[in-house]
Amino acid sequence: MMNRLGRYVLRSIIWHVLLTLLVLLGLFVFFDLIAELKDVGRDGYRLHHAFVYVLLESPSRIYDLLPVSLLIGSIFALSGLADSSQITVMRAAGVSILRFCGWLTVGGIFFGALTFAVGEYLAPQTNDAATRYQVAAKQAVMFGRFRSGVWVKNGDQIINVAAMQPDYSLQGLRVYVHDNGHQLLKIIDAARARYQGNGNWQLEEVTQTRFFVDTVQVTQQAKLPWAAQIEPKMLAVLMIKPRDMSVSALIQYIGHLQENKQSTIRYELAMWGKIFYPLACLAMMLIALPFALGQRRSGNVGVKIFLGILLGVSFNFINQMMAYVGELYRLPPLLAAALPTMALSALAGYFLWRQEKS
Repeated sequence: MMNRLGRYVLRSIIWHVLLTLLVLLGLFVFFDLIAELKDVGRDGYRLHHAFVYVLLESPSRIYDLLPVSLLIGSIFALSGLADSSQITVMRAAGVSILRFCGWLTVGGIFFGALTFAVGEYLAPQTNDAATRYQVAAKQAVMFGRFRSGVWVKNGDQIINVAAMQPDYSLQGLRVYVHDNGHQLLKIIDAARARYQGNGNWQLEEVTQTRFFVDTVQVTQQAKLPWAAQIEPKMLAVLMIKPRDMSVSALIQYIGHLQENKQSTIRYELAMWGKIFYPLACLAMMLIALPFALGQRRSGNVGVKIFLGILLGVSFNFINQMMAYVGELYRLPPLLAAALPTMALSALAGYFLWRQEKS
């Protein structure tokens, strides 16, 4: 079990990490709110709508900022302990670098589990709620979600969508067309619908059922153009970007693509990226230790924090870049997703080895 000294170190780290996360989250939420202001005043979208939308998006920001906050907060906490000579006293009392690494590993596992939980359960739910809230606030039509799918009113048409795939294509589309007297004129069923731009859709595997006074006519077509003032963003309640999907949802969708012999690399990259992303928390905590032990003068704390921010931002940039590079050059998804975390872990190991040798 961890002794009292280890708990003391971890409490200091957790406090500084949470404080750093709060500051960064407030900063990014402020910038997100500014970005939303361009839409305020259009289509019934008001300032309070933008504020609620940004707050609902904040768990995604927490997920993105946790590893960086962990690095900066850990550097700040450990630097404070080093500058007040507490780490020096611990080392003199027989606490080895390996023991410090053990304590930091426990903290890294805790924050890694927290990051995974936020990315797997909380962020996808709040993202979906944020999208539905924004769409409902911006559109002047009835919009809702039921077990039967999504229902949208578009002029004299009532549209039901069973599902929307991440590539913006619709599946299981049914359109009920009425006249001004609400008399049903026809029903259009399409297996798939793809957006062509400017309110135009291409329906595939179409069945039209027309209702006349004394007869019903059924026709089938392979493709049918369909004009509707409905864009994919309006149906984004069903649209989830791969990076915003949970691991379980990605696994399910990858299986669907494989069954239909479609490319899965984009979603495999997202899946492995979400698996390895929490592991970066462990590397972030370990790499903070040599930052604190390497310089002991209080005047160097600002330099350490700056280097920590630079390293954290670089990791996030490389992590996101590898998703595009992996898809562009058809790299093995596991390798492309793991490479940034592996490089960070190797860097942490090298710094710790140098610190132990010095």
